[in-house]
Amino acid sequence: MEIPYFREVEMAAGDGRTQVIENHGAYMRFSLPRLARAGVDPKQAACATVSGDSMEPAIFDGSPIGIDKSCRHIIDGRVYALDHGGMLRVKRLYRLPLGRMRVVSDNHIEYPEEVYTLGDPDAPKIIGRVFWWETFA
Repeated sequence: MEIPYFREVEMAAGDGRTQVIENHGAYMRFSLPRLARAGVDPKQAACATVSGDSMEPAIFDGSPIGIDKSCRHIIDGRVYALDHGGMLRVKRLYRLPLGRMRVVSDNHIEYPEEVYTLGDPDAPKIIGRVFWWETFA
C-alpha cells in the first residue's frame, strides 16, 4: 500500500516548523498486514519527516514517521503528531484530570514538559498518533 509522504512537511521534535501541506507524488510503501497489525486504515495514514532533537533517543532528527490521522484520542505515553499554532510537533501525550494533557519530550533535559487544557485555543491540536518511525544510528 502506498501512503502519501509529505516531504515538504517536517514534524518538529523541538521548536516547530510551519505547516506546509503539499505532496508531489512521493509515497512510502507499507504492506496491508503491517498496517492492520498497527490498527491503521490506509486511507487515514500519512508520512512525514521529523525535524529537531526533542524526541531523541527514540526518534532522531530526519527520521520518517507514519501518522494515523484517525487516532486523535490520547493513549497515555504514545507519540502523537500535533499542530500547535501552525507549528508541527511530535510529542508523547498523557491525559490529566480536568480536561488537561501533558505534552512530553523524550529529551526532557532540553525540552521541559508542557501542560494544556484540551479545547483551549492555545493548546496543540492532535493530528494523529504516530504508529511508526524509522531511526538510523
